[in-house]
Amino acid sequence: MSEPSPVIADTGTLRDLYGEPGETAARKIRDRLDAHCRRFIALSPFLTIASTSETGTDCSPRGDAPGFVHVVDDNTLMLPDRRGNNILDTLQNVLARPEVGLLFFVPGLNETLRVNGRARIVTDPAVLQSMAIKGTIVPSSAMEITIDQVYFHCGRSILRADLWNPEKKVGRDAFPTLGVVLADQIAGVDAGATDKRLEAAYTTNLY
Repeated sequence: MSEPSPVIADTGTLRDLYGEPGETAARKIRDRLDAHCRRFIALSPFLTIASTSETGTDCSPRGDAPGFVHVVDDNTLMLPDRRGNNILDTLQNVLARPEVGLLFFVPGLNETLRVNGRARIVTDPAVLQSMAIKGTIVPSSAMEITIDQVYFHCGRSILRADLWNPEKKVGRDAFPTLGVVLADQIAGVDAGATDKRLEAAYTTNLY
């Protein structure tokens, strides 16, 4: 039997392996937004949000028209919660532990923007109305995020993935529809009926 691989269990060993960050990398972490951060958020149509609870960790996607995350001030963001599957992983996690991590993407740009902070769920009608779609489709709630750290992340991961290359786009025939996947995973699920419901969810019921 082969020997188990070495496992790193302390930060000293980790630092010995990787070394210290460069001066610029260490100094780029800010505690508030500046004009560049604000502009990036205004251009961003997509982010991921990480959250935790006593039972585990979750990372969830959020997307809408560019600028869907509202900048309240240099220390505060407002993230609307649109129609979803009602599992509510992120919102329930925030109730247990307010710490969240956001990663903003802008299609075509290789850099990303990281925001770490503390969230709370708000339902103030005036706040929600300000994030309505077409003036009438109001989110059920929003997360008010107080910023602890914000900084730009270099583009090496995006470049390695060649993420924005249109020639690398995966065709629809390369992977089964979600209806087929769920039918394989859950006894009694009808793939065709599920795909029809999803088509409506992706179009007429998107909001």
